Amino acid sequence: MPDQDDSLLLYLNDAIATTRNKEDLFRNVTEKLRLIFPFDAITILSLDMEHQYRRVFLRDYLGDVIIPDISNHKYHRAAIERTPIEGFVRQTHIQHYNLEQLLQEYGSFQPFHALLNQGMRYLTVVPLRTGGRLIGLLSLVARRQPDLSEQDADLLEKIGSLVAVAVTNALAFEDIARREQEKTMQLALNNALLSIKERGELFRAIATEINQVVSYDYFGVRIRQPDSPVRALAEFSKQPDGSFLALDENRFDDLPQSEASKQAVLDLFSKPGVYVGADFEALARRYDMLRYIREQRGTQSILCAPLDSGDESSAVVILASYQPLAFREETLQLLLTLVPQIRLAIQNVLAFEQIDLLRTQLERERTYLIDEINTTAAARLDDFVGGSAVMQQVYTRLAQVAPTDTTVLIEGETGTGKELVARALHNLSPRAERALIKLNCAALPAQLIESELFGHEKGAFTGAHDRRIGKFELADGGTIFLDEVGELPLDLQAKLLRVLQEKEFERIGGRRVISSNVRVIAATNRVLEEEVAAGRFRADLYYRLNVFPIRLPALRERPEDIEPLMRHFLERFTKQMGKPVRGLRERDLRAMQQYGWPGNVRELEHVLEQAVIVSQGPFLEFAGFSAVAQAAQAPTATPEAGGPIKTLKDQERDHILAALRRTGGRVSGPTGAAVLLDINPKTLEARMKKLGIQRTITAG
Repeated sequence: MPDQDDSLLLYLNDAIATTRNKEDLFRNVTEKLRLIFPFDAITILSLDMEHQYRRVFLRDYLGDVIIPDISNHKYHRAAIERTPIEGFVRQTHIQHYNLEQLLQEYGSFQPFHALLNQGMRYLTVVPLRTGGRLIGLLSLVARRQPDLSEQDADLLEKIGSLVAVAVTNALAFEDIARREQEKTMQLALNNALLSIKERGELFRAIATEINQVVSYDYFGVRIRQPDSPVRALAEFSKQPDGSFLALDENRFDDLPQSEASKQAVLDLFSKPGVYVGADFEALARRYDMLRYIREQRGTQSILCAPLDSGDESSAVVILASYQPLAFREETLQLLLTLVPQIRLAIQNVLAFEQIDLLRTQLERERTYLIDEINTTAAARLDDFVGGSAVMQQVYTRLAQVAPTDTTVLIEGETGTGKELVARALHNLSPRAERALIKLNCAALPAQLIESELFGHEKGAFTGAHDRRIGKFELADGGTIFLDEVGELPLDLQAKLLRVLQEKEFERIGGRRVISSNVRVIAATNRVLEEEVAAGRFRADLYYRLNVFPIRLPALRERPEDIEPLMRHFLERFTKQMGKPVRGLRERDLRAMQQYGWPGNVRELEHVLEQAVIVSQGPFLEFAGFSAVAQAAQAPTATPEAGGPIKTLKDQERDHILAALRRTGGRVSGPTGAAVLLDINPKTLEARMKKLGIQRTITAG
């Protein structure tokens, strides 16, 4: 029947050329094929360019014959290796197969078992070629063995060529439609990223836009950052009107061991996946969390798309639906194309929240500065305790330089009261009504000191999310106190010298020159002349700072001041703690006066504070303090004339050892030797290493 064959081919060719809807086109093709060829079901598989994977492109059946959908292959690309498809691809022409015989070779191929259970026995496979390239396979399944002539086989192969063109066109249209969906969604997401900064509103907009293309009932973003548990960054459920409502983070409280259940499912969410139908049911039996959402929420399918951020943090987008077959492989691929936008949204949210934290911190700093201004009023000459001759010289020099704008360098060991002197200099100066801004140069990493001193512009470096005002700018019209100035790195010493010389600077990342009228007071526990000689401190900066030096004596150099200092601290702590007034034994006073006090006045203050806390009887008790007890047993008096004098190195070593004994060998922390000696823990460790001091020091 050549005329009938030609008529069919013309019809199919016309249908392919004019029909754009995939379902309509292949319904017409199937109906026409059934008029000529006897079969009970039909499947069209499309192949990738390398013939490594197949995808179910079309599945149709008659009556109660249903071609099984094993592992949701209708929506997934599946490898053809070690399957009958691998053999079909090698054939160049139409082939007829007996399913029972095929199962002898491919006994584990479940679709064939299911077909046999449906009564199917025979399979005809037609290669689909266009332009000489195999793009898929057309399979006709029948209960009865087909009786096809050579003419019928030739017609089927011609029809296969037309179907191949139709499949190619349909795939191209699908690709175009998918790309349009992606562009539309990406544009909507970009608009949301540009206009929305609040976390909940931003992710609600993202969930809404994706739902325009993919229908689901739950949208969630979970994130795990270093040293932190997994947390929900955003979670929404779709309401009957199509809007999305934020979910309560505590809704899993009734799930036994909810945290462990959340952790257990992390591996599943760490890789892209679509879990629907039987796959989801199997996972629900394995994971408590999935079983819980299936039983309590009605969830029957999920999709997860990890967001690889390239750093130590990880995040994942999760979609869930009440429908058993809500998602397919194309859905996942579409969502994966949106990963850059969603990842950027997360980065923006975290950045905006960090900015809010920094803004809050800035407000705290502002409050701190106001407190600093208020507390500076307490530092006056009358507040200094001790009338020794060496302290009288300090008072005289302090009174001489305070009314001026002269730069002052305060030298002295840790705990001698350098900050108290700086406050007094400020409060006795014409700048007393403006701020006294403090910066401990040893308390910050080197890379942050410049930002603290001079500020930075937004985007000047990683983490610079906003402009920061530096200490010199804050101190305009007032005083800046640079404590531990000897710890400044050499490169920052040069920049500080410029500010002292020219009274101007730029913020990091900025181009505008900022002028600042600031009086500089610096303090150090180092001997800067030695630092200059060693090349660790710039000579020109030293001479610029050392305009008017004030040296604070160590407590061991003014033993006559120990008793008034003790009585001053006892009165203060007794009132603060509401403790009864207790007496001071003469032997304890002598022990205090004979002790070397490596921590100076600060150490004495700490000893008295602890004594007030622990004492129970009529007298203050000091027996529990090892350093004081050792001082009482082996006093470190000043050597007599002609006697041996320790080197500065040995003296420094003795002081560090005394502090370590006092703290039981602890270097850092609130009760460590670094706090006692008022020195950066890293600096103390470096000095200990240089002096050969081990950390294994025990109290007593």
